Order: sequence, then C-alpha cells, then structure tokens
Amino acid sequence: QVQLDQSRGGSVQSGGSLTISCESSEYTINNYCLCWFRQVPPMAQEAVAAMDTSGRTTYSDNVKGRFTISKDKAANTFSLLMSSLTPADTAVYYCAADYRPGGCTWYDVNSLAYKGQGTQVSVSS
Repeated sequence: QVQLDQSRGGSVQSGGSLTISCESSEYTINNYCLCWFRQVPPMAQEAVAAMDTSGRTTYSDNVKGRFTISKDKAANTFSLLMSSLTPADTAVYYCAADYRPGGCTWYDVNSLAYKGQGTQVSVSS
C-alpha cells in the first residue's frame, strides 16, 4: 500500500505564491502518474495538474500558466507551485498517484489509486 504524505498548506494574500509537496512511501515515483486535485465542499474534486510517466504535464484551464507540477527525480516527492493566487484558489488540495508503467492521460486521473490526506490552502483578498 503506497502512502502519500502531504506538506502543510497555508494562508497567503492574493497575488502570492505557495508550494505544497507530496512524499511517497515508495523508494521512487518513476513510472507513476501524478496528479493534484482540489476541493471546495460541497463541490466535487477538481483535477488541476497532472504529470504522466514521461514527465508531460497537463493543467486545467483555470490554473494554466499559474500552477506548475514538478517531480524530484532523485527522490520520491512531487510538488505543486502555485503562483498569482486568488481567493478562488482557496480549497483543500490533495495529491494522488498510481503506478502506471504503460502511461496515463488526463482522463485517467480520477482512477489513481493512492491519495494524500489533503491540505488547506487559503487565499485572502
């Protein structure tokens, strides 16, 4: 069973930046599909950034150009750098991952098996 441990979120002012990270219990996250979701209850979770096993990244339209998903190849951690934050980005953010040696696409993100515990990100105006 893979465990994902997320870093703490935080509170920032509008226009600010914040990075959150996710550490896997596995030795490596090579050949893993990675994703960051966010949720504002009672809305459904929304995928905002994903990385496939080749390192290609995909973003939802409402964060494209502001958020960056990255992976530490030397370790077992991946991160989400969030810039130009607005109050609309306030949510609980979750990381997710799954071993997919055959690759994955944006349409696979909702089937990733492992998920972090969630971390609150709050943006004030």
